[in-house]
Amino acid sequence: MILAAGLGTRLRPVTDRIPKALVEIGGRTLLETAVLHLAEHGIKEIIVNVHHFAGQVIEYLEQKKNFGLDISISDESDQLFDTGGGLKKAAWFFGDGEPFIVRNVDVISDLDLSAMMDFHKQSHTLVTVAVRKRETSRYFLFDHDGRLCGWVNVKTGEKIICYEPAGETEMLAFSGIQEVDPAIFQLIKEEGKFSLTTLFLRLAKDHLIKGYMDESNVWKDVGKSPADLLT
Repeated sequence: MILAAGLGTRLRPVTDRIPKALVEIGGRTLLETAVLHLAEHGIKEIIVNVHHFAGQVIEYLEQKKNFGLDISISDESDQLFDTGGGLKKAAWFFGDGEPFIVRNVDVISDLDLSAMMDFHKQSHTLVTVAVRKRETSRYFLFDHDGRLCGWVNVKTGEKIICYEPAGETEMLAFSGIQEVDPAIFQLIKEEGKFSLTTLFLRLAKDHLIKGYMDESNVWKDVGKSPADLLT
């Protein structure tokens, strides 16, 4: 799943006329970059959620003939559900019982998804989140086994602890990519608009959610400000 329904408010005025997914970096739209990243690792069936200028995204994919892939749309034009609510709305798409990748459209990355998928399978996790050692304001917290145990905002001091681990914790920044087992849909109690972060932190107490170290050479979140589009 490509999460592409965001308003792109931090990229205004660029996104006053186009959706964030169709912003171009290096001659490619963010959506094309995300689609090709998934396709490089053998993923042929993709669902894209849309909201802001939804019609433009749908028309773009039609013009591109879905890049030769099987691409479906989860239309959130009437209501924006955030990342967690968006995943829940698209649950119908994941009926084959297989784990699946969820990635943000505004992240440019060459993360080895195949290696991450192998890690997820071998670890028997409910969710595997790609994380990096980088500076940010919000971090996931992991115990010595790499299990998610909390979250912290170092600017505001807000902290959420899922459970008290034995020993010290490690702060790692989310890369905007995760692999999810479809069993998660039976565990979602939240309704309407909610984030995946909120969901993962609630589930981490009783279910295995692990971090996967993202050491890829290319990683950039281009959804923060118009200046990001120039670097």
